[in-house]
Amino acid sequence: MPATLRLPVPGGTLRDYTILNTPIEAPKRAASGHGFNRVAYAAAHIVVDPLAENDPWLDRNIDWERTVAFREYLWDLGLGVAEAMDTAQRGMGLDWAGAKEVIANVQSAARKRPDALIAYGAGTDHLPPGPDVSIDDVIRAYEEQVAYVEGEGGRIILMASRALAAAAKSPDDYVRVYSRILSQVREPVMIHWLGDMFDPALAGYWGSRDDHEAMDTALAIINDNAAKVDGVKISLLSAEKEIRMRRRLDPAVKMYTGDDFNYAELIAGDEQGYSHALLGIFDAIAPAASAALGHLAKDDLAAFHEVLAPTVPLSRHIFKAPTRFYKTGVVFLAYLNGFQDHFQMLGGQQSARSIIHLAELFRLADTARVLRDPDLAASRMKTILATAGI
Repeated sequence: MPATLRLPVPGGTLRDYTILNTPIEAPKRAASGHGFNRVAYAAAHIVVDPLAENDPWLDRNIDWERTVAFREYLWDLGLGVAEAMDTAQRGMGLDWAGAKEVIANVQSAARKRPDALIAYGAGTDHLPPGPDVSIDDVIRAYEEQVAYVEGEGGRIILMASRALAAAAKSPDDYVRVYSRILSQVREPVMIHWLGDMFDPALAGYWGSRDDHEAMDTALAIINDNAAKVDGVKISLLSAEKEIRMRRRLDPAVKMYTGDDFNYAELIAGDEQGYSHALLGIFDAIAPAASAALGHLAKDDLAAFHEVLAPTVPLSRHIFKAPTRFYKTGVVFLAYLNGFQDHFQMLGGQQSARSIIHLAELFRLADTARVLRDPDLAASRMKTILATAGI
């Protein structure tokens, strides 16, 4: 019998909701792999240990067993893992010291799996922005993190820098920093352009608050260093801007969509090209993402959209403004789906969204068929409701 529970709705009232949808079955991995025709990374979240004796707003308390197990789950579905990124609360609860621990532990697991596709964020978050920070300081900070990731044998995602955004006086400073770092990396990297809706400290990145002017600078850097750039992940929540940039990239450089509003259409592509994926939402909808990409690899575009389209309203809800709080929704779904036994986060960010928001997330997750055990999800939703006095 389908589970029914009373969920809050705007206006301070409760309404009965019955789970009606069966979950998407996680695709079984074939011996030869999934054979996707898109490269797809899920930016994976961190699982914390709620029983650690510390100050949760200030200290790291990572559950390594559950954190690594979740990466194994993503690999089993054929997805890559984008590690130590903003989904893992990098710079928002996970500092560089913690990120190094994550990189070392997860890379140890990845070495045991020849099929493990993984890349790691390298940035400057150990360098606090300030008036005394110079461009040379930013370069040295990037070099330190790049050297650590490469020393662990990892591939690099070159993350946007808050310190650079604060220190740069013109687009030329971005050219100087990125050209220097790209000249030194051992193998091609992914460059991440993270919009200020995800991180307000990155406003004016690439030297302009006009995204089209900023794009010109980014493209000049990327195309002039195409041999050192595997791809660019753009997170501006604008399909139009992503497509415009995608069409201007050097043909050897991939576009990885970071658009958690429009990913389905961008991955499907058009007559002039398509985007690969590096998405935080793929953490939350991993079985749907894997199934949809399998259909796309067989040129079954209708089945691809049939599976992925219902996940888009869920993703738009999770990533709604203030977008930087999207991680709360990602971890909430991990809790509902049994990947962790609690709804706790680094920095106490489980409190960043309201019970109304979480109730609507529950409904949309059912519609998207990503509640992998509806009875468990309903039971856990009731626990969260009880903590809110419902």
